[in-house]
Amino acid sequence: MINTQVTSNYATLSGKIVSLPQFSHEVYGEKFYEILLEVKRLSQSVDIVPVSLSERLMCDSLIELGNEITVTGQFRSYNKTVEDKSKLMLTVFARDIVPLTSDINPNSIQLEGYICKLPVFRTTPFNREICDVLLAVNRQYNKSDYIPCIAWGRNARFVRSLPVGEHIRIIGRIQSRQYQKKLDDDVVVTRTAYEVSINKIELLDRYALSVATNATEFYSDQQ
Repeated sequence: MINTQVTSNYATLSGKIVSLPQFSHEVYGEKFYEILLEVKRLSQSVDIVPVSLSERLMCDSLIELGNEITVTGQFRSYNKTVEDKSKLMLTVFARDIVPLTSDINPNSIQLEGYICKLPVFRTTPFNREICDVLLAVNRQYNKSDYIPCIAWGRNARFVRSLPVGEHIRIIGRIQSRQYQKKLDDDVVVTRTAYEVSINKIELLDRYALSVATNATEFYSDQQ
Protein backbone atom coordinates (compact mmCIF):
# COMPACT_ATOMS: atom_id res chain seq x y z
CA MET A 1 0.00 0.00 0.00
CA ILE A 2 1.30 3.48 -0.89
CA ASN A 3 1.99 5.72 2.10
CA THR A 4 -0.17 8.75 1.32
CA GLN A 5 1.60 10.78 3.99
CA VAL A 6 4.83 10.42 2.02
CA THR A 7 3.38 10.95 -1.47
CA SER A 8 1.61 14.14 -0.35
CA ASN A 9 4.92 15.65 0.79
CA TYR A 10 8.10 14.36 -0.81
CA ALA A 11 11.32 16.34 -1.22
CA THR A 12 14.78 15.52 -2.59
CA LEU A 13 17.81 17.79 -2.14
CA SER A 14 21.42 17.31 -3.23
CA GLY A 15 24.11 19.68 -2.08
CA LYS A 16 26.99 20.55 0.23
CA ILE A 17 26.81 20.77 4.02
CA VAL A 18 27.74 24.35 4.96
CA SER A 19 27.09 24.35 8.72
CA LEU A 20 27.95 22.14 11.64
CA PRO A 21 25.03 20.19 13.17
CA GLN A 22 23.19 22.22 15.79
CA PHE A 23 20.95 20.59 18.40
CA SER A 24 17.31 21.39 17.64
CA HIS A 25 15.01 19.43 19.96
CA GLU A 26 14.33 16.08 21.58
CA VAL A 27 11.24 13.85 21.18
CA TYR A 28 10.73 10.76 23.37
CA GLY A 29 14.45 10.58 24.07
CA GLU A 30 15.47 10.92 20.41
CA LYS A 31 17.63 13.96 19.63
CA PHE A 32 17.26 15.97 16.43
CA TYR A 33 19.81 18.28 14.83
CA GLU A 34 19.77 20.87 12.05
CA ILE A 35 22.28 21.50 9.28
CA LEU A 36 22.29 23.92 6.35
CA LEU A 37 22.58 22.50 2.85
CA GLU A 38 23.85 24.54 -0.11
CA VAL A 39 21.91 23.51 -3.22
CA LYS A 40 22.97 24.87 -6.62
CA ARG A 41 20.50 26.17 -9.19
CA LEU A 42 20.99 25.86 -12.94
CA SER A 43 22.00 29.54 -12.90
CA GLN A 44 24.83 28.59 -10.50
CA SER A 45 23.30 30.71 -7.74
CA VAL A 46 22.51 28.71 -4.60
CA ASP A 47 19.73 28.07 -2.13
CA ILE A 48 20.65 27.51 1.52
CA VAL A 49 18.07 25.10 2.94
CA PRO A 50 17.75 23.92 6.58
CA VAL A 51 17.65 20.15 7.04
CA SER A 52 16.56 18.45 10.28
CA LEU A 53 17.83 14.96 11.02
CA SER A 54 17.65 12.41 13.77
CA GLU A 55 20.73 11.39 15.70
CA ARG A 56 20.24 7.96 14.10
CA LEU A 57 21.27 9.47 10.76
CA MET A 58 24.50 10.84 12.24
CA CYS A 59 26.13 7.53 13.07
CA ASP A 60 28.86 7.71 10.44
CA SER A 61 31.16 10.37 8.97
CA LEU A 62 28.68 11.44 6.27
CA ILE A 63 27.38 14.46 8.21
CA GLU A 64 30.51 16.60 8.18
CA LEU A 65 31.15 20.15 7.03
CA GLY A 66 31.84 20.26 3.30
CA ASN A 67 30.48 16.80 2.51
CA GLU A 68 28.11 16.47 -0.46
CA ILE A 69 24.95 14.50 0.24
CA THR A 70 21.50 13.68 -1.11
CA VAL A 71 18.57 14.03 1.29
CA THR A 72 15.07 12.63 0.87
CA GLY A 73 12.29 13.60 3.24
CA GLN A 74 9.44 16.06 3.81
CA PHE A 75 9.23 19.86 3.88
CA ARG A 76 7.72 20.65 7.27
CA SER A 77 6.67 23.67 9.29
CA TYR A 78 6.46 24.42 12.99
CA ASN A 79 5.77 27.43 15.17
CA LYS A 80 8.45 29.14 17.21
CA THR A 81 7.99 32.10 19.51
CA VAL A 82 10.45 34.88 18.65
CA GLU A 83 10.23 38.26 20.39
CA ASP A 84 6.75 37.36 21.69
CA LYS A 85 5.50 36.64 18.19
CA SER A 86 4.65 33.36 16.52
CA LYS A 87 7.00 32.70 13.62
CA LEU A 88 6.68 30.03 10.96
CA MET A 89 9.82 27.90 10.74
CA LEU A 90 10.46 25.62 7.77
CA THR A 91 12.84 22.69 7.41
CA VAL A 92 13.36 19.57 5.34
CA PHE A 93 12.83 16.64 7.72
CA ALA A 94 15.29 13.98 6.53
CA ARG A 95 14.14 10.38 6.21
CA ASP A 96 17.25 9.18 4.39
CA ILE A 97 20.71 10.62 3.68
CA VAL A 98 23.23 9.12 1.25
CA PRO A 99 26.38 10.33 -0.51
CA LEU A 100 25.66 12.76 -3.34
CA THR A 101 23.61 11.27 -6.16
CA SER A 102 24.47 13.24 -9.29
CA ASP A 103 22.01 11.69 -11.76
CA ILE A 104 18.81 13.09 -10.17
CA ASN A 105 17.22 16.51 -9.91
CA PRO A 106 19.15 18.20 -7.07
CA ASN A 107 16.10 20.14 -5.84
CA SER A 108 12.60 18.76 -6.28
CA ILE A 109 9.43 18.63 -4.21
CA GLN A 110 5.88 17.36 -4.63
CA LEU A 111 3.12 18.57 -2.31
CA GLU A 112 -0.56 17.72 -2.13
CA GLY A 113 -2.71 19.94 0.06
CA TYR A 114 -5.35 22.63 0.44
CA ILE A 115 -5.16 26.34 -0.19
CA CYS A 116 -5.75 27.85 3.25
CA LYS A 117 -5.36 31.56 2.56
CA LEU A 118 -6.55 33.65 -0.36
CA PRO A 119 -3.78 33.76 -3.00
CA VAL A 120 -2.03 37.13 -3.30
CA PHE A 121 -1.31 38.21 -6.88
CA ARG A 122 1.15 40.98 -7.70
CA THR A 123 3.41 42.31 -10.44
CA THR A 124 7.08 43.12 -9.92
CA PRO A 125 8.72 46.37 -11.11
CA PHE A 126 9.99 44.30 -14.06
CA ASN A 127 6.40 43.24 -14.88
CA ARG A 128 6.81 39.65 -13.71
CA GLU A 129 3.52 38.19 -12.51
CA ILE A 130 3.75 36.46 -9.13
CA CYS A 131 1.17 34.82 -6.87
CA ASP A 132 1.75 33.75 -3.24
CA VAL A 133 -0.10 30.64 -2.09
CA LEU A 134 -0.20 29.09 1.40
CA LEU A 135 -0.73 25.33 1.26
CA ALA A 136 -1.89 23.15 4.17
CA VAL A 137 -0.43 19.65 3.80
CA ASN A 138 -1.80 16.91 6.05
CA ARG A 139 0.59 14.87 8.14
CA GLN A 140 0.26 11.91 10.51
CA TYR A 141 -1.26 12.30 13.98
CA ASN A 142 -3.75 14.97 12.83
CA LYS A 143 -1.01 17.50 12.14
CA SER A 144 -0.56 19.78 9.14
CA ASP A 145 2.35 21.60 7.58
CA TYR A 146 1.78 25.13 6.26
CA ILE A 147 4.00 25.68 3.24
CA PRO A 148 4.40 29.09 1.51
CA CYS A 149 4.51 28.65 -2.25
CA ILE A 150 5.05 31.07 -5.11
CA ALA A 151 3.81 30.78 -8.70
CA TRP A 152 5.09 32.71 -11.71
CA GLY A 153 3.67 33.86 -15.04
CA ARG A 154 0.95 31.62 -16.41
CA ASN A 155 0.83 29.59 -13.18
CA ALA A 156 0.40 32.83 -11.21
CA ARG A 157 -2.55 33.91 -13.37
CA PHE A 158 -4.12 30.47 -12.96
CA VAL A 159 -3.74 30.06 -9.21
CA ARG A 160 -4.82 33.60 -8.25
CA SER A 161 -8.48 32.73 -8.85
CA LEU A 162 -8.50 29.51 -6.82
CA PRO A 163 -10.59 29.64 -3.61
CA VAL A 164 -9.64 28.75 -0.07
CA GLY A 165 -10.19 25.02 0.27
CA GLU A 166 -9.06 24.09 -3.23
CA HIS A 167 -7.29 20.74 -3.24
CA ILE A 168 -4.18 20.86 -5.43
CA ARG A 169 -0.96 19.04 -6.18
CA ILE A 170 2.16 21.02 -7.02
CA ILE A 171 5.62 20.13 -8.27
CA GLY A 172 8.51 22.54 -7.84
CA ARG A 173 11.67 23.28 -5.90
CA ILE A 174 12.54 24.67 -2.48
CA GLN A 175 14.15 28.10 -2.60
CA SER A 176 15.62 30.53 -0.10
CA ARG A 177 15.59 34.30 -0.39
CA GLN A 178 16.78 37.14 1.77
CA TYR A 179 14.62 40.12 2.63
CA GLN A 180 14.84 43.25 4.74
CA LYS A 181 12.57 43.61 7.78
CA LYS A 182 12.23 46.93 9.58
CA LEU A 183 12.02 46.45 13.34
CA ASP A 184 11.78 50.15 14.23
CA ASP A 185 12.81 53.53 12.83
CA ASP A 186 16.52 52.80 13.16
CA VAL A 187 16.84 49.02 12.89
CA VAL A 188 16.59 46.99 9.70
CA VAL A 189 17.57 43.32 9.76
CA THR A 190 18.22 40.82 6.97
CA ARG A 191 16.27 37.60 7.25
CA THR A 192 15.84 34.48 5.14
CA ALA A 193 12.51 33.13 3.91
CA TYR A 194 11.90 29.68 2.48
CA GLU A 195 9.20 28.77 -0.02
CA VAL A 196 8.32 26.39 -2.83
CA SER A 197 8.70 27.77 -6.34
CA ILE A 198 5.92 26.13 -8.36
CA ASN A 199 6.64 24.55 -11.74
CA LYS A 200 3.40 22.60 -12.19
CA ILE A 201 -0.08 22.75 -10.63
CA GLU A 202 -2.77 20.07 -10.77
CA LEU A 203 -6.34 20.45 -9.49
CA LEU A 204 -7.56 17.47 -7.48
CA ASP A 205 -11.05 17.62 -5.96
CA ARG A 206 -13.04 20.84 -5.81
CA TYR A 207 -13.96 22.79 -2.66
CA ALA A 208 -12.71 20.48 0.07
CA LEU A 209 -14.86 20.42 3.18
CA SER A 210 -12.08 20.54 5.77
CA VAL A 211 -9.45 23.25 5.69
CA ALA A 212 -7.25 24.62 8.46
CA THR A 213 -8.96 27.86 9.47
CA ASN A 214 -6.19 29.23 11.65
CA ALA A 215 -3.40 29.12 9.07
CA THR A 216 -2.84 32.89 9.10
CA GLU A 217 -0.93 32.71 12.39
CA PHE A 218 1.50 30.22 10.85
CA TYR A 219 2.35 32.74 8.13
CA SER A 220 3.14 35.62 10.42
CA ASP A 221 6.79 36.30 9.53
CA GLN A 222 7.28 34.93 6.04
CA GLN A 223 6.32 38.04 4.08
